[in-house]
Amino acid sequence: MAQNATIHKVELSVADMDRHYYDTHKLTVAKHPSETDERLMVRLLAFALNAAAQLEMTKGLSTEDEPDIWQKSLSGELELWVALGLPSEKVIRQSCSKSQKVTVYAYGGRQAEIWWDKIKGSSARFDNLQVVNLTQEDTAGLAGQASRSMRLQVNIQDGDVMVSVDGSILYVSPRTWKVAA
Repeated sequence: MAQNATIHKVELSVADMDRHYYDTHKLTVAKHPSETDERLMVRLLAFALNAAAQLEMTKGLSTEDEPDIWQKSLSGELELWVALGLPSEKVIRQSCSKSQKVTVYAYGGRQAEIWWDKIKGSSARFDNLQVVNLTQEDTAGLAGQASRSMRLQVNIQDGDVMVSVDGSILYVSPRTWKVAA
């Protein structure tokens, strides 16, 4: 028998001093049965780091040809494609051809470093690709805060990220491996 997705209710308040974006998003997030708490929290962090009025969570793991998060213009063009984890070069190439900007949030510690060493040469040709690494310590800390109902406050200033989850504070240091042109 197939397992159902677990529903998480999230109130995400974003104060991004770098982009001058301040808003609260009420999200209902379906966590796929094969998705870990770590991946769920990375998804929420990626949403906060790219927060905008048109930004949306997609079906994620259950749909191969969609990113985890995307932003479409009012006329339907893909402006931003956000992928999590360690996508293949083929997936990156396809994503970069579909969207104006692609951001990959890599995580997984040493595996992420090995993945990046393998694809960084071929990724140089994609001007619209940005790759950001999240350390294993940061993502494990976030995973420990996951619950079915959460209030997250994310403050971003000078690239530093402070995440408050129901009163617990974590500091996350995303490291940019590749900047989009």
